[in-house]
Amino acid sequence: MTAFARTARFRKLSLTGMATAGAAAVALTLAPSPAHAAPAATSAAAGASAEKTADKPEKGKKVYADNLDGWIKEALAIMKAEGIPGSYESLHRNIMRESSGNPDAQNNWDANAQNGTPSKGLLQVIQPTFDAYHVKGTPRDLTDPVANITAAANYAADKYGSIDNVDSAY
Repeated sequence: MTAFARTARFRKLSLTGMATAGAAAVALTLAPSPAHAAPAATSAAAGASAEKTADKPEKGKKVYADNLDGWIKEALAIMKAEGIPGSYESLHRNIMRESSGNPDAQNNWDANAQNGTPSKGLLQVIQPTFDAYHVKGTPRDLTDPVANITAAANYAADKYGSIDNVDSAY
């Protein structure tokens, strides 16, 4: 996951926590930093052209929201293409139980953590499991939301037939 995507996700999560802090605080949180500002266009026509290109996704590629709903939907599309079974409901249920929807969640107390391999991400996967069940087309980043979901669902399909059959820690 790029630093920009991680920053954008952090801003979204921060916005949720700051909802009661007032409109001024929210406006400041959403203001882009100079490092993420778009380069200045040399002409109005060039600026309009750049805006159209930047807003358009690659032709034929679906764009998903950068939130839990979008991550699950993107993971389901990849899972379908790879023949990995699972439903939105079971992914959401397991994610909420494992991480409360926090893609940066990390378990630092269980046996895995005591052995130096903490569970991480939305579905609390350990690195060796992620490496063994990583799904092509997703980043090789354990805490990337879509990569974490697809690897966990791939593991659950291998061990339990489907993530749909998982109702507790797995």
